[in-house]
Amino acid sequence: MNKPVSKAEIEKLSPKAEKQTLLWLQSGGCGGCSLSLLCAEGPDLITGFEAAGIEVLWHPSLSLETGSEFTDILNRILSGEQQLDILCLEGSAMCGPNGTGKFHMMAGTGRPMIDWIKDLSSHAKHVVAVGSCAAFGGITAAGDNEVEAVGLSYDGKEPGGLLGSEFRSQSGLPVVNIAGCPTHPNWVLETLMSLAFNSFTEAQMDDLERPRSYTDHLVHHGCPRNEFYEFKASAEQPSDLGCMMEHMGCLGTQARADCNTRLWNGDGSCLRGGYACINCTAPKFEEPGHPFMETPKIAGIPIGLPTDMPKAWFVALASLSKAATPDRLRENATADHIKVPPSGGGKKK
Repeated sequence: MNKPVSKAEIEKLSPKAEKQTLLWLQSGGCGGCSLSLLCAEGPDLITGFEAAGIEVLWHPSLSLETGSEFTDILNRILSGEQQLDILCLEGSAMCGPNGTGKFHMMAGTGRPMIDWIKDLSSHAKHVVAVGSCAAFGGITAAGDNEVEAVGLSYDGKEPGGLLGSEFRSQSGLPVVNIAGCPTHPNWVLETLMSLAFNSFTEAQMDDLERPRSYTDHLVHHGCPRNEFYEFKASAEQPSDLGCMMEHMGCLGTQARADCNTRLWNGDGSCLRGGYACINCTAPKFEEPGHPFMETPKIAGIPIGLPTDMPKAWFVALASLSKAATPDRLRENATADHIKVPPSGGGKKK
């Protein structure tokens, strides 16, 4: 009979996580990524940080330090007295007016936030952009962008941003762009834990420096409306059950994220809530050039077709699919509840 392993023996065999310090700043954004992160499950935020040995130097929603206590932390980092392993920025870097950064001054310091971000980035082992605003400019950069909002290493789709496309942190990594609006809590926690365990490499980043752990997937994967998509049985208004790609602006076949397989709070996603995917993990998602809930078309063919399918093939497949659409799907697609259930194959009583 095997001898039971004690808790002390398990702890002895388990690798000890080295302490990794984290500083979280907010700039031009809504704070939604922090609110999302606080809802992390499996593990929860505090358990995840403890398991990875992450010590939070300061976070606007978690920390007690204010005023001079907060600025003392920043100054100790810049002087070299305080180690900084992970610098997270939530929200875009606001460079206006005219590149001065004075649209966003850090209270009590007399310095623009962008200057603090630049200085702290040079002292950080890793630099992480949390959310599409910090990664690419996001919602803050929409419209005329009078505040001159940019991401840390991207200005929309163009490399550059506040730190420049050639920026590398002390670890040798570029800015890690955990894009999303808001980010899924586990995208953030998983990436921060990987960085803390020194297991995150540049090979785990896609062409926009986003973690491949979630961008190697499409939102389309696991979509509960996939049967409607297969037969091109389309919704015509927001309350309908059918596929939202043809008429309702859904970009799930193009958006790189695992929202429908890694559910939010174990239960939801935009599509499961009846809202079309707007591809919020991509740069410039905030300005599609048309209403989010409309699908632009040319000669009746949606412009936003699946990224990895030739247009001619899609048109041919769609025609065949529509011809073969079961009556059940055709009727349910434009209903707000299931009118015709699947046939059970049993005998009628």
